[in-house]
Amino acid sequence: MMMRQERWTADRIPHQNGRVFVVTGANSGLGLATTRALARKGAHVILAVRDEAKGQRAVAEVTAESSGARLQVRRLDLSDPDSVRAFADRLRSDGVRPDVLVNNAGVMAPPRTLTAQGHELQFAANHLGHFALTGLLLDLMTDGDDPRVVTVTSANHRLGRIFFDDLTGERAYSPMGRYNQSKLANAVFGGELHRRLSAAGSPVRSVLAHPGYAATRLQTSAPVGMVKLLFGRLLLPLAQSPDQGALPQLYAATAPDVRGGELFGPDGMGELRGAPRRVKPAQRAADPETGRRLWQLSESLTGVSFGLPAPA
Repeated sequence: MMMRQERWTADRIPHQNGRVFVVTGANSGLGLATTRALARKGAHVILAVRDEAKGQRAVAEVTAESSGARLQVRRLDLSDPDSVRAFADRLRSDGVRPDVLVNNAGVMAPPRTLTAQGHELQFAANHLGHFALTGLLLDLMTDGDDPRVVTVTSANHRLGRIFFDDLTGERAYSPMGRYNQSKLANAVFGGELHRRLSAAGSPVRSVLAHPGYAATRLQTSAPVGMVKLLFGRLLLPLAQSPDQGALPQLYAATAPDVRGGELFGPDGMGELRGAPRRVKPAQRAADPETGRRLWQLSESLTGVSFGLPAPA
C-alpha cells in the first residue's frame, strides 16, 4: 500500500542561515508572510517596500515572533525606474549580494493610471519594475548560494493577453483585464528568463509561483467597484490565509528539488487553495515567441539589458 506523501508546509523549509533574500512588497500580505517564514529559518531578509514606515512596522511584527531575525528595510517603488536603480545601486555599493530575489509586490485593478514615464501602472509596477530589478541585480546573484529568481504570477495569467498594440490602455481599459495582462507578463518573463539563463549556463534559476486565492490587501484595498465587492467581500470567506498563500513562493525559493522554469501553485481544486505543487502555465505564457517579443519590449521600455543570449 502506497503511503500518501506529506503535504509541504513552511515548517519544512530548510535552514537558510547565511542566505540573503530580497522580497518586494514585504510589508504586508504574501510578502510579509514570506518574510516571516524565512526569518524563522535564519535568513537575512531585505524588505523592499514603497513605504519605509510600514516596512519598519513589519520588522517589529516579525522580530516580536523571531527575536533573532535579520531584517532590513529599503525603499523601492517598482513603478519608478529611478527608485529601482537607486535600490539596486545601494545594494551594490553596500556589498550586498542576494542569493534569492522574490518578485512578489503587486498592484491590482486600479482606475487607469499612467506613471511619470507614461506606462500603465499595473504593467509598470507588476512587470516592468520587476524586470528591471532582476536585470540590475542578476550579476550580484551569480556567485550566490543556490541563487534563484522567484517571480510571483497569478492563476489569472491564464485569462490574460498582452496588448502589444495598446499597452497603456488608451483605446480600451479594463482594470482586471490589465491586471491579468501584468500577471501574464510575469509568467512570460519567468519562462523567458529561464530559457536565457539556461542558454548562458548561469547557475541562477528562474522559478514561478502563484498563491491561488489568498485574502490579502491586494483585494481588500482595491478601489470601490466590482473587483472589491467580488474579491474583497463576497468571495473572501473562500480565501486562504496569506501564510497559506505564500507557500508556493516559499517552496519555489527554498525547496531543494526545484528546477528552473517550473511553476508552483496550490494543489486544491482550480489551484485556488492548498499545499504547493508543480502546475502548468498557460500555453501562451510558455510561448517562446511571446517571450522574445516581451523581453525586447521590456528592455526598450526600462533601458535595462541583462546581457543574456537569446535562446536558440
